[in-house]
Amino acid sequence: MPQDTANKNLCKHNQDAQKFLVTPTRGMAYIHGRATKIAVCIENAKHPLIIDSQAHCSIVARNYLDNHFPHWEKQLLPTKAKNFKSASGKMTYIVTIIKEIIIPHRKGNIRLNPEFVVLDDAHIQGFLLGTDYQRMYVIDIYNSKNRNITIGTNKEKKYLLYIYQISTHDPLEELMNEFREGQFSTTLTSKQKLSLLKMLRKNKPAFAIGEEPLGKITGHDIELYLNVERPYPPMLRRPAYPESLETRKEIERLIN
Repeated sequence: MPQDTANKNLCKHNQDAQKFLVTPTRGMAYIHGRATKIAVCIENAKHPLIIDSQAHCSIVARNYLDNHFPHWEKQLLPTKAKNFKSASGKMTYIVTIIKEIIIPHRKGNIRLNPEFVVLDDAHIQGFLLGTDYQRMYVIDIYNSKNRNITIGTNKEKKYLLYIYQISTHDPLEELMNEFREGQFSTTLTSKQKLSLLKMLRKNKPAFAIGEEPLGKITGHDIELYLNVERPYPPMLRRPAYPESLETRKEIERLIN
């Protein structure tokens, strides 16, 4: 039976406590910490899944969805608004979505279907699996020499943490680097800016040649000539506003 740490005798008999010794370098113990993160497959692409034992629900940042799932707003679930808080303050709840997650394993992949709360002001690069689905799927974390997790009742099938290389580059940041000489309106959202940059990259041959920078226009120069000599263009002969008969005669005299 597990020990109940809430009993009233919790702080008694401390002199008999067994001492566990570890030998980290003094002042450097913090370097031994590791993130509880694993690479998963979502919609045929690799994404990081953070397994957080301190979060009571599973969440994902809106900015991450905007950058990696352009059509995520079509996968919304009907749900009631709720207050969410973190160590940095109150979080702004938007909606809830469901994402099918494939966790790879050499003896057979496993498929999960958790729901994620979308938060507007969260700063998470990836999906965060909270204790809601950790309890439902019976996910246990083992901090042995080779850190791993188990899912369900099969404790022999272990999934190593951090064994897969996860690309953490931001697609919007990558595109902005290509268009670093361009100027974009500050009113554009991240989703709108990403959509615009993808369109520009797709149609690059229309305004750039070969390996030239995307901001360099070649072969599409426009030359404008201002003609100040007679005969004047017809549009300049047309009066900008109604005039009197005397004014019209004077204009015609000057033109002709």
